[in-house]
Amino acid sequence: MNHRFHGPEVGLFLNGEIPPFSGKKFPSYKKIFAADGAFYYLNAFGISVDYIIGDFDSISKKDIPTIETHLLNTYDQKYTDFDKALNIIYHKGFFNINVWGASGMEQDHFLGNLSTALKYKKKLSIIFHDKYHCYFFSDKKISFHQKKNKKVSLFPFPKVEGLSTCGLKYSIEKGSLKIGKNIGIRNEAFNQKIEINYKKGELLIFIEK
Repeated sequence: MNHRFHGPEVGLFLNGEIPPFSGKKFPSYKKIFAADGAFYYLNAFGISVDYIIGDFDSISKKDIPTIETHLLNTYDQKYTDFDKALNIIYHKGFFNINVWGASGMEQDHFLGNLSTALKYKKKLSIIFHDKYHCYFFSDKKISFHQKKNKKVSLFPFPKVEGLSTCGLKYSIEKGSLKIGKNIGIRNEAFNQKIEINYKKGELLIFIEK
């Protein structure tokens, strides 16, 4: 899945489920940002971190002097570490962000992370990654490629109107999705190129890896 803006991609790692990098090639990013305790699993993978962002409540004080990286203190408790990290990354001039560790662990954090990502949708291209999917908030008109028979899920946040799809097994034509009524999860790629358009609302797309 390609990002929306021209320019380099950065990696942002949150303190959720540990990414499945063991024994696998690590993605190439211009900079690596870790939100608080995510530093520990990156360090265990032998991954060099450029910046650690947060109030450091998940990092032992005895470890701070040994960390050879930029420590960006953000103590404002009105915002989550994810929110503060996105704001810092934006002001450093990076607009294409790959987020790991946003899901798993405490699920209220996962929902909060989705809400925060939606807040930054116009300013940043944010693609979440986990073991099974990449997922993101869609523009009103989007196309991407997916392997045939792989899952593509469409989830309204909280509703979508005027939705049309091309390339999915279960096509939708001028339809609507709404939480609590009908949602479009567990669809499949029928063609390699998928096209999705909608008129109103916000749509979260999950692409199976």
